[in-house]
Amino acid sequence: MCFSPQADVAGGLVIGAIGIYAVRHVRQRREFVAVAWIPLLLGAHQFIEALVWLWLQGHVPRGIGQVALWAYLLIAFVVLPVFIPLAVIALEPTRRRKGMMVPFALIGTVVGAILLAAMVRGPIGVRLASYHLSYSIRVPDGFLIIALYVVAVCGPLLMSGYRNVVIFGAVNLVAVIVIAKLTISGFASVWCGWAAVSSAAIALHCRNAEPATQPRRDRAGGVISAG
Repeated sequence: MCFSPQADVAGGLVIGAIGIYAVRHVRQRREFVAVAWIPLLLGAHQFIEALVWLWLQGHVPRGIGQVALWAYLLIAFVVLPVFIPLAVIALEPTRRRKGMMVPFALIGTVVGAILLAAMVRGPIGVRLASYHLSYSIRVPDGFLIIALYVVAVCGPLLMSGYRNVVIFGAVNLVAVIVIAKLTISGFASVWCGWAAVSSAAIALHCRNAEPATQPRRDRAGGVISAG
């Protein structure tokens, strides 16, 4: 998705359509709303990166490019590590499993706050590279922050009570490792592009989702945790 501005726009259109498809199939299942919005968020993210590309290529003014750069990094570094764990928590049917995922949401919040502070301190930057954009911010212990970011984003997916979400999390974890080995400088751009593509799995999950462990109901209609 990150090979060119044209690829980002095409990706944004496709992922945005998938997001609309996902949201439409949520219907009255409110617990799926946050997860269903992930493809729409990532589709918008691709459109924003297209503006960054066009700025670096001299096709849009610097002011627009700077706003797009900040918006892209805010979503990638601040919104995603906070929003994804919370979306998965909202998805889960039992209090026990929700509680197991709270630490991931806390880790994501801490990581997002650290990265936001680093962005505010500056400098932040972006440059054209081979088939991707290379984003940079100055963060102490960068490897540790990246590791915690991955834990926050992939951890709750792997612990979900829904098999399809677990598969989605496992595929994304493998993708993180492969992308990190291929390109560290382009990690943010390439991984976010991959996450946008893989969000198609979320749309399918929202259409036909059954938990791996369904909560049992007692005779009075109360829920008995089985997760």
